[in-house]
Amino acid sequence: MSAVKIALIQMRSGTDPECNLDDAEALVREAAANGAKFVATPETTNLVQKDRETLFSVLRPQDEDPAMVRFADLAATHRIDLLGGSFALLGPDGRAVNRSCLFGPQGELKASYDKIHMFDVEIGSGERWQESANYKPGDRAVIASAASTVVGLSVCYDLRFAYLYRLLAKAGARVLTVPSAFTRPTGKAHWEVLLRARAIETGSWVLAPAQGGRHEDGRKTWGHSMVIDPWGAVVAHLDHDEPGILYAEIDPAKADEARTRIPALHNDRPVTGPDPLA
Repeated sequence: MSAVKIALIQMRSGTDPECNLDDAEALVREAAANGAKFVATPETTNLVQKDRETLFSVLRPQDEDPAMVRFADLAATHRIDLLGGSFALLGPDGRAVNRSCLFGPQGELKASYDKIHMFDVEIGSGERWQESANYKPGDRAVIASAASTVVGLSVCYDLRFAYLYRLLAKAGARVLTVPSAFTRPTGKAHWEVLLRARAIETGSWVLAPAQGGRHEDGRKTWGHSMVIDPWGAVVAHLDHDEPGILYAEIDPAKADEARTRIPALHNDRPVTGPDPLA
């Protein structure tokens, strides 16, 4: 394996899907022109909208959503692997899905993954989120070939569930993607430490493109996109929440080196208990 130049797109998506896609396309084109072979955008690239009625008035099924066509064309035009970190789409049962979509250099849809863990939390100071009220959770972990290696897909709140990343790594993923739209309180407190933990636990590269700043719907996100190496070091990051591009070179072989030094993925043991306390 050899090093691959990657680019993470940091955005501030708003309530107009076409404008969001225009912004994403400009940044993806710039990244590809600068030599990136794997490019990833953040969670809900196409739409950040917390009002339920307005959200569902603009959602489209996957086969009708312009994001799918535009990202496929971008990938094919620039001969890159392109991860639409996630798109808000209308599912077949009438609920929304938060879907990560990986396109290959021929414009083919290599893989898609629906966010499994719904962000149903009460952070404090009146900030409350109930993602499951609008979105249907996924139920299957997904890996795919990209960036000259195997990539494991996840989205945002999934980051807090270490078992998912262990499953992905044990299935062969050397790179883990975490496109996100972290809230400012949780981002400030937990973003970097959780990303580094997932890298260390699995001996994997972690690529985390983020939404950042104050969005049109009033939501505030953390930004600070990051690339973490398999030993847990931050090798590239944006120290702000402004839209932009984060570049890095990743060598998938370093995942094998880290896993040889600390073979934690092979040291699992069956465990029973604990018994409930009386």
